[in-house]
Amino acid sequence: MTSQTIDLNATPNEIREFNTPNEPAEPTKKHLGEAPRAFHPLGFKALSHVGKQLMVRVFTVLFYGLSALLVISGVFHFSTEVMTGERSFMSTTVNLVNSLIIGLAMFELGAGISKEYTESDQEENVFTNIRRTITRFLGTVCIALVLESLIMIIKYSQLDLAGNLMYPVAILGGASVLLISLGGFLALTRGHTQ
Repeated sequence: MTSQTIDLNATPNEIREFNTPNEPAEPTKKHLGEAPRAFHPLGFKALSHVGKQLMVRVFTVLFYGLSALLVISGVFHFSTEVMTGERSFMSTTVNLVNSLIIGLAMFELGAGISKEYTESDQEENVFTNIRRTITRFLGTVCIALVLESLIMIIKYSQLDLAGNLMYPVAILGGASVLLISLGGFLALTRGHTQ
């Protein structure tokens, strides 16, 4: 079989002529072991790779943009509320920390998507990539949950709402279960990364 190049701007008739075999239509012993030619010179794999890279860029920009908006919005609301003095400094600070934590989680998600899906699939072991991505993302989620529950505990203690403390305790319990599950996942997949 000779290697041929084809113009990517070729018409459908030219592509059909390219894919038409020049040899007899009856299969012979020589042709039985050969793989059939792809319909398009780039093939569907190349087209799916282009689509995948496009979606990776869209989601990366989306998550980075949301992260930046949350940080800018949190700082703006913090500065305006401190200047006007509408709310107490502590509740304003708690709202700023909430916005920054969610912004950090969005940024980490965008960074994980950008790093994991833009690299070549054959550069590293797929199990190593999955372990690294899941560990980074769940670590960020656990930190966000623990900080959120601590902020809720501080807020409820200032407002004398001790009856509502079961909610932050439930969040802490959920974060603990998530962290234990992550440890189990890492222990069970340790042998696949070598």
